[in-house]
Amino acid sequence: MNKKVLKYWIGLKAVEGVGCVGFRTLLAAFGSPEAVFGASAPTLQVLPGIGPKTADDIRSFANWEWVEREIAQAEALGVSIVTCQEPLYPWNLLNTYDYPPFLYVKGSLCPGEVGVAMVGSRLASTYGKYVTEKLSRELAFKGITVVSGLARGIDSAAHQGALAGKGRTIAVLGNGLDIVYPPENEALAAEIAARGALVTEYPFGTPPNAPNFPSRNRLISGISLGVVVVEAGEKSGSLITARIAAEQGRSVFAVPGAIESAGSKGTNRLIKQGAKLIENVEDILEEIIPQAGLPPVVPERQPLFLGPEAASDHTERAPTPSSAAAKGLGETETRLLAFITQEPVDVDTLITRSGLTAHEVQSSLLVLALGGIIRQLPGKMFSRKE
Repeated sequence: MNKKVLKYWIGLKAVEGVGCVGFRTLLAAFGSPEAVFGASAPTLQVLPGIGPKTADDIRSFANWEWVEREIAQAEALGVSIVTCQEPLYPWNLLNTYDYPPFLYVKGSLCPGEVGVAMVGSRLASTYGKYVTEKLSRELAFKGITVVSGLARGIDSAAHQGALAGKGRTIAVLGNGLDIVYPPENEALAAEIAARGALVTEYPFGTPPNAPNFPSRNRLISGISLGVVVVEAGEKSGSLITARIAAEQGRSVFAVPGAIESAGSKGTNRLIKQGAKLIENVEDILEEIIPQAGLPPVVPERQPLFLGPEAASDHTERAPTPSSAAAKGLGETETRLLAFITQEPVDVDTLITRSGLTAHEVQSSLLVLALGGIIRQLPGKMFSRKE
């Protein structure tokens, strides 16, 4: 969208009293924000939710210098401003009552991508972070976009798991995109922007104030087809996200926890209330995939091969192409074998290190085992034969 048109979108959203729902009402009535600014006060105030004061505020809006600075800062920071009329706007978010008229986006959005939200406690346990990373990684392998909020604990583990799975992840922020919160996630935010997207409805300079986060949470669930709550105390903000998700008609999932753990009180209560209990990624997919119907265009995951230098960090001995060829191995088996040594390694680790899909790894392991090149050990561990 060109600057001349975009400035009216930003200006209208900045008018006090308009809000997301009012913006949608005005857009439906006049067709464009520019036309709204050209309408008379009596015409404006007859619309539902637009009273005399809001109509007068629209007519008298004069803060165009701020609007120009906002557009200039977006350009300087490499941020796109995506309106609800553009194909890149998250399709499922349009199925919510109060979707934002536009989003600030650093990174890339993909039309039709299917998202699943992962949320939970900032004070996550080792178990909670492990489960979150595992589920997120496996969702990424399936082409599902993992959505979360970049917070400490479960959110960070969700983004890290998706990135480890060589998939896409979206971080929805409760502040402007010129601020990284929490600050220790600056490197993670940069990686998300490079391989997914940082998204917010808040203008630049908006600090991460507490009232912003419940509003942010409606976007996390709104973008997604379902919300997975991993760990949550009895008064956790994640329970608010779960409630909003249910109100939006999204699926709500919960990972059970120990009954003595304070961090499991909220998730266990959600299960009692009807949230679907999650034991593995298939529990999520069997409900999400039918909701997507004929699948929208899901971004194709490009597996990232770590390469010889990175591979040396994980293996003492990698087969050369010539030795692999002598064994009659295909390209996929050769690639996987580079990460298998005499030190036992599990399937999840092989998937992460090789960048292959779960199906490719399982098939290749069978070929290597039948060829007498590797052996399977108890606990689904594998090692190279001497």
